[in-house]
Amino acid sequence: PTLTRPEEVENLPKPKQPSQLPVVLSREEVLAIFEAIGYIKHKAMIATTYGAGLRISEVCSLRKTDIDSQRMRIYVQLGKGKKDRFALLSPMVLELLREYYRKVRPKGDWLFPGQNPQKHLTTNCIHRIFKTAVKKVGIHKRASMHSLRHSFATHLLENGTDIRFVQALLGHASIRSTVRYLHVSNAYLSHIESPFDALQKGKEEEQGGEPCKQVK
Repeated sequence: PTLTRPEEVENLPKPKQPSQLPVVLSREEVLAIFEAIGYIKHKAMIATTYGAGLRISEVCSLRKTDIDSQRMRIYVQLGKGKKDRFALLSPMVLELLREYYRKVRPKGDWLFPGQNPQKHLTTNCIHRIFKTAVKKVGIHKRASMHSLRHSFATHLLENGTDIRFVQALLGHASIRSTVRYLHVSNAYLSHIESPFDALQKGKEEEQGGEPCKQVK
């Protein structure tokens, strides 16, 4: 049979993987999730993830020394592809991290340690915290912690941030990975006029500005 001949199997075309748009939360939904969380440590994790556009594994492995308040940036060590980069540190996230540090006084080197101070919090733990908050506020999207990263990128583009800067902040090797957020950005869609609307406007102008009659 063909499957027992490696030289034949190697050249077989692979099935095309489905391409799905990222799940993006609105600003109001992100705020609702944040406010639904009571514990300051968990709030700080959610704020840092969204505020800097980090992957969940990157948030877990942050060390205290990675927070650079002098230059307002976060040092992400060995992100995807084993690459280091700098992420955005917003003043409000920094203020929340300082409040968390004052109240919790985390031991060890990790910014968000687990029960054992020598180990950081696990990704499963953060996933559960996020899912609980999403359910509490009644959001029915297929949202996960990674949706905060998607939302960060989309909201930056909607605010007019250059896509090259967004690419650098996310740590994307290719601009093609960043371009997909244009497909879910309301700012870009809102500036595009449907050709059907253009047809109706043209018809109204020909009729001297009279509105199009409704079909009965």
